[in-house]
Amino acid sequence: MTESPVSICDGILPEKLVSELRDGKSPVFPVDSERYQVIRSLLGEAICDRLGVFSIPDGFCLSVVIPVFNEVDTITNILDRLDEIGLPMELILVDDGSTDGTRQRLEELAETRKLRVILHDENQGKGAAIRTGMAQATGDVIVIQDADLEYDPVDFWWLLQPILSNRADVVYGSRYLEPTQAIPPLWHRAVNGLLSGLASLVAGMRFTDVETCYKMMRRSTVEPILPELKEDRFGIEIELTFRLVRQTRARFFEVPIRYERRTYAEGKKITWRDGVAALWCIARYGVLPATRD
Repeated sequence: MTESPVSICDGILPEKLVSELRDGKSPVFPVDSERYQVIRSLLGEAICDRLGVFSIPDGFCLSVVIPVFNEVDTITNILDRLDEIGLPMELILVDDGSTDGTRQRLEELAETRKLRVILHDENQGKGAAIRTGMAQATGDVIVIQDADLEYDPVDFWWLLQPILSNRADVVYGSRYLEPTQAIPPLWHRAVNGLLSGLASLVAGMRFTDVETCYKMMRRSTVEPILPELKEDRFGIEIELTFRLVRQTRARFFEVPIRYERRTYAEGKKITWRDGVAALWCIARYGVLPATRD
């Protein structure tokens, strides 16, 4: 009887990793370079890719940029989730003029956690917060993390894998590649499909989820375009994509991620107006010659 890839890992991988792989939970845990070479020689590169087994370079740091606006009920939970994933990270939180007690909560959290907290005196929009945070990042790779609980940061491992194996410069986490995903409202999928389809057509690349929060990129790739970014609201998703495509010629990857959509009653902020604005951003940054460079 042929053993499964997970069974073969018994006695080689950490017990916690093997247990969670069997349960279909966390994809990977830190594996040192020496152990990775042994595992790769036994299992092969393809199986290691499927299991999410790879090594983190010495001195590596992931910059996690977290735009925050009125998330007092979830900010502690998302920071707890980030603490649990076991990656070397710097956490950069940009409070975008919160008025619900989030600022006070961040001050309390900064006393016991290693955080960088930046304050916007007034609400400027998610895009403005992202631009502020990325400009302060010092890690090798930058990723955007919402302050709610829709996205699970354990998926950072899957996002990192193509970058650290030198197959990608930018990796998008797609909410529509996961076969076990919760079914979203039809209008949500339709609007995202329209925007992703138009962006793909204009960019000449196929995106299944251009509006995803989880955009991970090498800092060396995104730094040259940071001074050019203009969008203050959700249009940053489109602008960032087109500037990376047009100005950096980056290698893109998409990987499936988990997503737990919250309702407007729970604090969701994007509206139909942002969908209309995204269409304008596709034209502005993808079509109009004056804004391509």
